[in-house]
Amino acid sequence: MNIEKVTLTGEHLTMEDVAAVAAGASVEISTYALSAMRHSWEGVQTLLARGEIAYGITTGFGAFKGRIIPLHEVAALQRNLVLSHAAGVGPPLDPPSVRAVIGVRANTLAMGYSGIRPEVVAALAALLNHGVAPVIPAYGSVGASGDLAPLAHLACVLIGEGEAFWQGERLPGGEALRRAGLAPVVLGAKEGLALINGTAVTTALGALATLRAENLVQAADIAGALSMEALQGTLAAFDARVHLVRPHPRQVDTAAYMRRLLSGSGFLRPHDPRDIQDAYSLRCIPQVHGAVSDTVAYARWALEIELNAVTDNPLIFFDEQGAPEVISGGNFHAEPIGLAMDYLKLGMTELGNISERRIARLIDASLSRGLPPFLTRHGGVESGFMLAQYTAAALASQNKVLAHPSTADSIPTSANTEDHVSMATNAAHHARQVIENVECIIAIELLLASQGVDLRREQLGRCLELGRGTAAAFAEVRERVPFLEHDDVLSPKIAAITDLVSSGALVQAVNAHLGAQGRCGEG
Repeated sequence: MNIEKVTLTGEHLTMEDVAAVAAGASVEISTYALSAMRHSWEGVQTLLARGEIAYGITTGFGAFKGRIIPLHEVAALQRNLVLSHAAGVGPPLDPPSVRAVIGVRANTLAMGYSGIRPEVVAALAALLNHGVAPVIPAYGSVGASGDLAPLAHLACVLIGEGEAFWQGERLPGGEALRRAGLAPVVLGAKEGLALINGTAVTTALGALATLRAENLVQAADIAGALSMEALQGTLAAFDARVHLVRPHPRQVDTAAYMRRLLSGSGFLRPHDPRDIQDAYSLRCIPQVHGAVSDTVAYARWALEIELNAVTDNPLIFFDEQGAPEVISGGNFHAEPIGLAMDYLKLGMTELGNISERRIARLIDASLSRGLPPFLTRHGGVESGFMLAQYTAAALASQNKVLAHPSTADSIPTSANTEDHVSMATNAAHHARQVIENVECIIAIELLLASQGVDLRREQLGRCLELGRGTAAAFAEVRERVPFLEHDDVLSPKIAAITDLVSSGALVQAVNAHLGAQGRCGEG
């Protein structure tokens, strides 16, 4: 489904909406959200008029929470907060990710608990609708008190500072706004803090990563099924009865999907009492891929809550008489998303690990049921796919380092006022890198399995039919990379199939051929 416009209500944002905004969809703010924000902002004005002390509104921040700020310096407080917190380092986030961040931040502010003018959120929407992408350095957030540093770089552009991309050019923030026909925002009470104090960066990166992971698990099922055929595996281990007596739902779904992918295959070996089972990397695909799918499902569950949650501090509520009240809490702490991303990257690492083991079987003549060593007819003078497995091994090894849980670490900040942090943004970055690595590993498996299928057909001397789903996968691979008759540079071939995987084209083509909804049931 192509989403061209997303309406921000604060309550209904989906991961698919986030992806659409990242890809260029415009946004609008619902009338209800505009009213809720106006009411919240008026509450802050009432508090200021009463002279009440409220964190981040009439006080300093973090360890400066005890410093009372005179009313005439409240605006300077917010501007200085944004400028001083723009301390990020590293390469900038890609513009689609930045767009996702803006969309997520605008949606949570639209809920109307942050005490800021609706015009400020409208200014965020205008960045999206006019193609202004703030330059946000990737690193600097510890994932508590929100994603302060990266969001401060976003807020800098909103006030005419910092840098931004506009029409492919990197410009000073004020100049990018001018060229887009936009004016800088002058921040009022609470507004700088509301812009930077939340989990929008972690959540946006996590949403985009989780969508990629959902696609990748299905691509891994497809690659595993094609490897089953190249290696003349047996379908016995995918019997529905086996999985119904250990009824983890996504294990059951994976086994069913494998049966559909391999339906009608002539490559699988029939029952042989002397050879009744395959190696674990083939036989246990439902158990492993299904468990990986659990990590992805958990990430979606956590993110769908976070996308429509208020994550800044303090928050504005109203009592039964309609009087405003400021409450300081900790919704900026990104532990729920950090743990979800750690779980996700562990699952993705395992997906790469088991795929690499299937790759190793495909090239090893002692394990491949008679396929030529390294899948080449000319072994010795030619190396075939030997180094493709090296690449998969290198990526799988890197993933094992990245899989260390980021949330297991905490370094106190702000003079120990913020004495436990989530490091969730690191978890989201690592999850994305692991997913990118596994997309390459799965691409390598698809390449080698397709080579194995061609060699197996030649070996058996007859035209065997592939499975109902794997036939479509094989056709997609061969459309981009032909059979490797002689040694050639492998890198562009891996890149071509990696794009087939990461774009979703492989999964879409296979599921269209199956005529059903992917892994959910027998169809």
